[in-house]
Amino acid sequence: MKLSEDVSGPTVALKERAVLLFREHLGAVRRRTDRLFAGLMLAQWAFGILVALFVAPYGWEGKDGAPHAHVYAALFLGAALTVFPIALARWRPGDAATRHGVALAQMLWSSLLIHLTGGRVETHFHVFVSLAFLALYRDPWVLLSATGATIADHIIRGFLWPESVYGVVDPEWWRFLEHAFWVGILDMVLLHAGRGMRREMREVAVRRAELELAREREEEKSAALDRALRELSGFQEHLIRVEKLAAVGQLAASVGHELRNPLAAVRNAHAYLSRRLSRDVIGAADDPRVPQFLGVMERELGACAKIISDLLDFARERPPALQPCPLRPLVDEAIGVVPPREGVRIINEVPESLPVPSLDKEQFRQVLVNLVQNAVEAMPTGRTGQVSVLAEGQDAGPWAIRVIDDGAGIPPDVLPKIFEPLFTTKTRGTGLGLAIVANMVQRHGGTISVRSEAGRGSEFHIHLPATAAAQAA
Repeated sequence: MKLSEDVSGPTVALKERAVLLFREHLGAVRRRTDRLFAGLMLAQWAFGILVALFVAPYGWEGKDGAPHAHVYAALFLGAALTVFPIALARWRPGDAATRHGVALAQMLWSSLLIHLTGGRVETHFHVFVSLAFLALYRDPWVLLSATGATIADHIIRGFLWPESVYGVVDPEWWRFLEHAFWVGILDMVLLHAGRGMRREMREVAVRRAELELAREREEEKSAALDRALRELSGFQEHLIRVEKLAAVGQLAASVGHELRNPLAAVRNAHAYLSRRLSRDVIGAADDPRVPQFLGVMERELGACAKIISDLLDFARERPPALQPCPLRPLVDEAIGVVPPREGVRIINEVPESLPVPSLDKEQFRQVLVNLVQNAVEAMPTGRTGQVSVLAEGQDAGPWAIRVIDDGAGIPPDVLPKIFEPLFTTKTRGTGLGLAIVANMVQRHGGTISVRSEAGRGSEFHIHLPATAAAQAA
C-alpha cells in the first residue's frame, strides 16, 4: 500500500495523519469482516451437517438414500474448517494471516459442500458468493489466494475424483478451465469494486485529517488568544496599580500642598498669640492683632477641614440612600452654604410645584453646593454676575437640573478635563470638587455634562433617569 503517493495535502503532517486514519479504518473493517466469517463458519458447519444427512445420500445413491460416510466428513472435516478460522479471528483479528486463512477455509467449505451435494451445479454458486464475501476485506491478495485455492481444488479433484466436483464420472478435461474463467470474471469485477472502495476510504481519511488539522489550528489560535487576553489582563491590572500609585502620589502632593499654606498661617498665628500671652496676658485682650490672628486660625482650619472633607467625599463609595427630596428647599440650603460674593446674585428658579424626586439628600446637596460655588468663583473679579439653578421633570419622566452662570466661561482645551480628579485651574483647591459631583450623579444613575463659551458663561446639565421620580412617587 502506497497511500502517501495517493493522498494530497498541504503539509507532511496532513499526509501522515491521513495515512494513519486510512489504516485505522481499514483495520477496523478487516477485524469486523473476521468476526463476520467466524459466525458464517459456524452457520456453514451446521448447514453442511444437514446437507450430509438429508441431501448427500440422495445425491450419491439416487432415490434410495442411506446414511453415508459424508456425514462424518461434514462433522469432522467441517469442524476442522470451522475451528481454524474462528481461532484466527479470535486471537489474531485483522492480521494478513487471518485473512488468508479465512479465505482458504471458506473456499474449502465450498469444495466440501459441492462434494456433499454430489457436484450439483447450483452448489458451485457458493464459490461466487464466498468470493463476494471475501471482497469485504478490501485486500486483492485475499481474492487471489481464494481463487488459486478453488482452481487447484477443481484441477486435483477433477482428475482424481471428477464425480465429487462435476457430478459425472467422465467429464471433459477442460471443465476446470470453464470454472476458472467465470471465477476470473468475478475476480476482476470484485477487484475493481475493491479499488473503488479503498479510494473512497482514502478520500474520507484525507477529509478527516483536514478537519482535525483545522480544529487543532483553531484550538491553537484559541489558546494563543486566551494567553494574549490573560497577558493583557495582567498588563491592565499592572497599569491600574501604577495609575493608582501615581494618583495616590499626586493626591498626596496636592493635599500636602493645600494643607501646608493654611497650616503655616495657623502656626504663625499661634506663635504670635503664644508670645503675646506669655508676656502679658491681661494686656493681650487689648491687642487688636489677637482677634485678627484668631480669625486667621479659624479660617485656615476651616480650609483644612474643607480639603479633608473633599478628600473623604472622593474616596468614599457610599451608595445613595434615596428618599423623597423636594428640590427647591434643597437648592435653598445649598445656596445658603455657599459664601456670598459681592456683585454675584444667586437665584433659585426651581418651581415650587415641581414633583418630588427620590434622591440622597446629603449627596445631592453637596452636588449643588459644589456647582453653585464653582459658578460664583467663575465670575471675574470686579464684575457683577448671576448664577441660576433650574430644574424640570415629571412623575414618570426624566429629570433635568441646570446650574447656569454668565461668568468667564471655560476654555475649550480645559473643558474635557474638568471632571478629572485633581485637575484644577485655581491657585488654591484640590481639584476634587467636580470629580465628586460626577461620582455622586453617576451613583444616582444620572449623567452630567457642561456647555461653555469663553466670556459668556457656562451651563452644567444634570440628567436623571425616570426611575428617580417613580421611586419618589
